[in-house]
Amino acid sequence: MVSKKDLPSTLQRSPEKAQETWSKTHDSAVDEYGEGERAHRTAFASLKHSFEKVGDHWEPKDEKGPSDKQAAKSGRSARKGGETAGGVNANASKSHLYDIAKRLDIPGRSKMDKDELVDAIQKANDKKTRQSRED
Repeated sequence: MVSKKDLPSTLQRSPEKAQETWSKTHDSAVDEYGEGERAHRTAFASLKHSFEKVGDHWEPKDEKGPSDKQAAKSGRSARKGGETAGGVNANASKSHLYDIAKRLDIPGRSKMDKDELVDAIQKANDKKTRQSRED
């Protein structure tokens, strides 16, 4: 199993269950595909079914399932890659996304539609992650 210090930084700040989910999937993917990007992508895809990225860490989702259109794909079409929501639960309700945006203090959130909220949350998450890595 991946040691805690070798986990991605966002997972180091996340609940133990998120760390376990990512580590077990990563280890299995390494056995199947070898170490590298594919194993990491597989581990994050698994993580995103139960967790969503909020700021600089991962939190349990209210309902399990794919977090965006790319995560819902399987097989060959999933391996071709595509744009993801970066851990934002794009399949969540607009109300849920608004609540996350409020927690992240995103300005203008009350005037945003669902897609704009997803984009703004993703940008805020990226910013918080960068800040945490600099500390």
